[in-house]
Amino acid sequence: MASWGATARADASIAAPRARPRVVSRRHHRPVNPLRSGVTWIVVVSVLLAGLVALNVAVLQLNVRLDKLGRERMDLRAQIDELSSQHSSDTATPRIQALAQRRLGLVPVAPQNTTYVDLGGK
Repeated sequence: MASWGATARADASIAAPRARPRVVSRRHHRPVNPLRSGVTWIVVVSVLLAGLVALNVAVLQLNVRLDKLGRERMDLRAQIDELSSQHSSDTATPRIQALAQRRLGLVPVAPQNTTYVDLGGK
């Protein structure tokens, strides 16, 4: 014997028409705020990062140039010191000769009066 609930279910499956999909009314779309968009933020952060990288590259180039100029400066100072030493030794010889002639009465020897002593070396 079938119960009343079982017959009701069997009758319902046969007689019930298929349910139609519900039509959802489209709501009026609000304009999207560009600052709330994820794409906008990605672009903004990308531009800022690219600017930061460009700034770091510029600083690195300036540091390399500064290092090169520092080395060139040291080389120039070494050349100046060498030339200054050479200049002082070149100017010292005539000054010393003049002082020797004036104070001590010494004169340079003629080349024909120069003699050499052999010390028995090879």
